[in-house]
Amino acid sequence: MNELSLVAQAAFQPANTADIADALVNASGLRVDIQRRRGRGAGMNPGGRFEPTERVAYDDGWTTLEDMPPFRTEVQVEKPRTAITRNESPDIPFDRSVNPYRGCEHGCIYCFARPTHAYMGLSAGLDFESKLFAKPDAPRLLERELAKPGYKPRTIAIGTNTDPYQPIEREWRIMRQVLEVLQKANHPVAIVTKSALITRDIDILSAMAEKGLAKVGISVTTLDRKLARTMEPRASTPTRRLEAIRKLSEAGIPTAVMMAPVIPALNDHEIERVLDSGKAAGACEASYVLLRLPLEVSPLFRDWLLQNYPDRYRHVMSLVRSMRGGKDYDAEFGKRMKGAGPYAWQISRRFEMATKRLGLGRRSMQLRDDLFVPPNGSGVQLSLL
Repeated sequence: MNELSLVAQAAFQPANTADIADALVNASGLRVDIQRRRGRGAGMNPGGRFEPTERVAYDDGWTTLEDMPPFRTEVQVEKPRTAITRNESPDIPFDRSVNPYRGCEHGCIYCFARPTHAYMGLSAGLDFESKLFAKPDAPRLLERELAKPGYKPRTIAIGTNTDPYQPIEREWRIMRQVLEVLQKANHPVAIVTKSALITRDIDILSAMAEKGLAKVGISVTTLDRKLARTMEPRASTPTRRLEAIRKLSEAGIPTAVMMAPVIPALNDHEIERVLDSGKAAGACEASYVLLRLPLEVSPLFRDWLLQNYPDRYRHVMSLVRSMRGGKDYDAEFGKRMKGAGPYAWQISRRFEMATKRLGLGRRSMQLRDDLFVPPNGSGVQLSLL
């Protein structure tokens, strides 16, 4: 069986078969030249799982692959019908969220949201971090939804899918407008980000936090700047994230340090150092999530690992599979965030001991929902009564 046959077979079968998986990450035909993807996280741009065909770059001699243009960030406007996305997952602490953007320019290789680009007919690889969608109508739609009769406020989570403070937020400012809507309505919000840009909105967040309406989680995956640069190429540096924790905390905004994800044999040795640094910066809570490799994320991550840390490839993947029932990923509720088995228990125990020593709570800060006032702005539909 030739290389392309193995690639095609891997694209349409689960990634829990080691020989096919390893054939995919070694398939040079899928890998994009480094000059075209400089500053990006993924090394490949395979077709989405719903696409009937797989496209492979191949130099037929008529031209050269080096002449192909580099991947540049493109932003399209998306027109959603609603702003609030709801879920019933039993292992996450929120039932609703808002996503100002689709795709994320940070380019984190491990991002579990990458497969969502398949719904747009795009790749979970380089497309996910370069072909982005902005939702400028999100603030108006959110205001209208909050004003609906019978709406019951509960904490809205933002940043649980793609980062609301990714670089394009500087220009589009959709996240700030969303916060302005929530502030006027006294609606609770919990934000997760790995961008220092969040400090721009301290004026809004501090006013909301004073009423018990806002809290923030800053994801610090590593203190190693080189690893961060490789793994999260366009996210804020670890130093800037810790500085963001300090500024938010000093402004009275409850802030958590999050180690998400913990990757065995790559950054798990830093658990205690990350928590120590977060506490020193002013964090009052802490949490972690084990590496998740659903669908297309698995071959993308394994290709990245093979290219950047080939000496650790087998060890990392062996430990990952030991915590996922022998597979690259187990999506079972209750296990997908923390894994199972001896190594997963060891990580959990280390985290527990470190947070106890530092006095870092785990989701101890509860936000208020009794101050909510339904919006009555210009975008709200008037009552017929």
